[in-house]
Amino acid sequence: MALNIADLIEHAIDTMPDRVAIISGDRKLTYAELEEQSNRLGHYLQSQGVGPGDKVGLYCRNGIEIVVALTAIVKIRAISVNVNYRYVEAELHYLFENSDMAALVHERRYADKVANVLPSTPNVKTAIVVEDGADGSFDSYGGVAFADALAQGSPERDFAERSPDDIFLIYTGGTTGFPKGVMWRHEDIYRSLFGGINYVTGEYIEGEWDLAKQGAEAAPFIGFPIPPMIHGATQAATFMALFQGRTTVLAPEFNPEEVWELIEKHKINMLFFAGDAIGRPLIDALDTEVGRARDLSSLWVLASSAALFSQTVKERYLELLPNRVITDAIGASETGTGGLSTVTKGQMHPGGPTVKISSTTTVLDEEGNPIQPGSGVRGLIAKSGHIPVGYFKDEKKTAETFKTFNGVRYAIPGDWATVEADGTVTMLGRGSVSINTGGEKVFPEEVESVLKGHPAVFDAVVVGVPDEKWGQHVGAVVAVRPGVELTFEDLDTHARKEIAGYKVPRSVWIVDTVKRNPAGKADYRWAKEVSETEKVDLVNTKHVNTGA
Repeated sequence: MALNIADLIEHAIDTMPDRVAIISGDRKLTYAELEEQSNRLGHYLQSQGVGPGDKVGLYCRNGIEIVVALTAIVKIRAISVNVNYRYVEAELHYLFENSDMAALVHERRYADKVANVLPSTPNVKTAIVVEDGADGSFDSYGGVAFADALAQGSPERDFAERSPDDIFLIYTGGTTGFPKGVMWRHEDIYRSLFGGINYVTGEYIEGEWDLAKQGAEAAPFIGFPIPPMIHGATQAATFMALFQGRTTVLAPEFNPEEVWELIEKHKINMLFFAGDAIGRPLIDALDTEVGRARDLSSLWVLASSAALFSQTVKERYLELLPNRVITDAIGASETGTGGLSTVTKGQMHPGGPTVKISSTTTVLDEEGNPIQPGSGVRGLIAKSGHIPVGYFKDEKKTAETFKTFNGVRYAIPGDWATVEADGTVTMLGRGSVSINTGGEKVFPEEVESVLKGHPAVFDAVVVGVPDEKWGQHVGAVVAVRPGVELTFEDLDTHARKEIAGYKVPRSVWIVDTVKRNPAGKADYRWAKEVSETEKVDLVNTKHVNTGA
């Protein structure tokens, strides 16, 4: 049995060729059309010398072409490289070079950046350009239009046999530093992230044709992953749909009002998003439409993953969209899905979600011992079983993250948590951005969750600020809702009701917008820079030396 991503897609194509695979804007692509176009692109890439194990960059926003390209790449046993479309040229150069990228598929709007980067990355020998209405020229580096590449490739499915050991690569920016490429075997990522397991029972899907057969027997189902395809969670949602003959709606940009319009227009059944960064403006947009007769009756599942989803925001979803299933999942590019919770009212607690973890997820101390339920001791989320091979070209980081205890190999990316008495796990945050104040460890996500519960706060990122007495104190970079005034005293009083005093911010910087990456993750380097270069706006003068 070959649990290979391309094989699993082809099983759905063969079972349900006439179903719609992708909807983007006014365009639709059936499974049969996906088959033809991805075969053509795969053959074109092969004609340019791209073969098994070669890397192909995808520098595109969400749309039909990125799905065709992803499918073509796995069909020829090549490896996709997700390119963050917000990168500046220096970051693009690093990624193109670090990944050993051989070919690039990019939207025309990025042609000028590509033209500036390719001369210094000669390893990229082929560029395929997706038309998007932009005017950038790709003549200087010999780019080929996406449509022309398809026209030059054969539509036949005559590729070599594939393996479950083929590699799938996800570049993750994490919270700090340059992006790192997480290497997964196809079978492992299928089992851990791409739907090869029943997330309710924890049992693996046995046969390679099972998902396609289940999809054929089920009614058509439409999902809408909002985050960009550079995000592992959106790749997962898209592949899970493709394996089951489902339809995926993709939009190139996040527009909260448009999301609700698309749900109504296409009768979308399931919405995927990444925590507060998308969830908050989305529910704000719906809230302003109260009284409008918008038909959202088709929508019955809303799934958040991979980012902080505050309880105050969850409560608004439960209020405005009653009788829906709302889930909050934990996971990382290095672990796949680690646990899932169903959102209900009254789950008020600081920090990340409290979830029921999977059978292969546990919480360990730094010596590899399991944390006892109800002990209150903090430990690290650890995933065993189907986990990545390691980081591409980074043996040191691989050794730091993938460790063996008592004969069991674990992925431990650095997420701290506690184990409740009933065995559920409460996430605290990533240790690499934790704050040490007077010897006490503070996790930014815990504080951010509390701050965003204040009615005047739209978004917040928490960082450590140098402190002569405590080493560091907690600082916050905050975006305030328009037309609302925020005082330090009010924010301080609100926070002290929820968390210990040493965790409460003592310095606050007010900004128009909190900077996040396209996947919704906080940019802690930017927040740190704000705290180091900008004048503080709100301060607790009892604790902080302001120089006055």
